[in-house]
Order: sequence, then structure tokens, then C-alpha cells
Amino acid sequence: MIDYQLQGKTAIVTGGVSGIGLAVAEMLAASGARIAVWDLKQEAVDATVSDLKAKGAEAIGIALDVTDEAAVEAAVKRTVETFGGVDIAVNNAGISGPAASSGDYPIDGWRRVIDVNLTSVFLCQRAQIQAMRAAGKGGSIINMASILGQVGYAGSSAYAAAKHGVVGLTQTAAWEHAADQIRINAVGPGFISTPLLETMEPKVRATLEGRHAMKRLGTPEEVAALVAWLSSDAASFATGTYYAIDGGYLAV
Repeated sequence: MIDYQLQGKTAIVTGGVSGIGLAVAEMLAASGARIAVWDLKQEAVDATVSDLKAKGAEAIGIALDVTDEAAVEAAVKRTVETFGGVDIAVNNAGISGPAASSGDYPIDGWRRVIDVNLTSVFLCQRAQIQAMRAAGKGGSIINMASILGQVGYAGSSAYAAAKHGVVGLTQTAAWEHAADQIRINAVGPGFISTPLLETMEPKVRATLEGRHAMKRLGTPEEVAALVAWLSSDAASFATGTYYAIDGGYLAV
């Protein structure tokens, strides 16, 4: 695993107990960062923190609903009190939502997807910016978008709308807070091989693979490597940008 030289830095990872979020937490920790794992269920958070500590990382876990403004602000406060600040934040928590056409999309499903995939990113980013600005040392925020932050996908109107919103939020905040030395970028994964996708029927998986120029799905570790680079000083001139990591999905 590449060392992205994050020694002495503190990173928040939301949705950090599985999939891309877990891979990000592990890679940032392996590069020397202290990790605050945020996720919904206490048991899963505790298990992840235990694993990170067993590998030599400094880590804490906070169970919260990232759509709850007060809970987000309290989690940032606890992270700062524990580690002395926040240098990196990866806003990764998200859900897929119902699969339905726009004309039939359930209203409660729409609201839930927008809350979790867009409003939570705003709430987390807002609190993280405030903490970074107060410390006066700058920082790096990475918001997890998707290839559906650039294109549509039948049956996923809420998800695509939320991820498009994440890109717009990222670009706007990057302009607003460049003077604070806070870099804010969005990452857009293609279809990534997670335990959920591994349960798909072979024909469905093959169809998804065929949508990518590389004819395969990505791995969480490949996404984590991009996030780690954006977290590091090597990406010091990178802000306000959407970085697709999609095996060529968007190249057509």
C-alpha cells in the first residue's frame, strides 16, 4: 500500500465501516492519519475502530445520523477535542434508494435519498469547514459523488439528482473557501465491486462490467487511492474539481 504521508493529520470518514468508506479509512490510517470513523450503527463502528487500532492506527468511532445537524456538529466537536483538529474529511455516507422511474418515484424515497446523499454532505461539510477555518491551518474535504453526478441512470432519479448536487456544492464551496486554504473536491466512482454487487446474478454483473471501457468493476481500494492523493499535500493545487474514477464509463 502506498504511503501518502499523512502523518500528524486527522481524518473524518463518514460511512466508514464498509465498502469504499472502510477502504478509505484503512488507506488513510496506513498513511499515518488519525481516523474518526462516523457511521450509523455503534456495533459496526466499534468493530471498525478495533480493527484499525489492531493495525497500529489512532482511531475513534462515532455513531450518528449524518442527516442530523446537531449530531454532526457534536461529532466534529468530539473529533477536534480528541485529536486537536480536523485536517481531512471524506463525506462518503450514502444510500442507493428505491429503483423507480421519475414519474412513479415514491416521495418518501426521494426525500430520504436527498437527505442522506446531499443534505448530509452539506451539513458535514459546513461543520468541517467551520472547524478547519477556526484552526487556521486549512484542510482537504473530499465529497463522494458518483458517475451519476455527471449523467443520468434509469430508475435512479433521486440518486442522480443528489450526486449532481454534491458536485455543484463541492465546486461552489471550493471557490468560497480557497482563501481559507481549504481544498474541496468531489470523487465520482463508477460501479465498484462491493459485497452488495457480488450477490448480483452473473448476467447483470456482466452488463455492468460492459458499460466500462476496462470491462470490469472498480475496487474500493482504487477509489481510496484517489481519495488519499486528494487528502495529501501532493494534491495542493487541486480544488473545485470532479475526479471520475470509472474505468472509462464516462468516456463515450
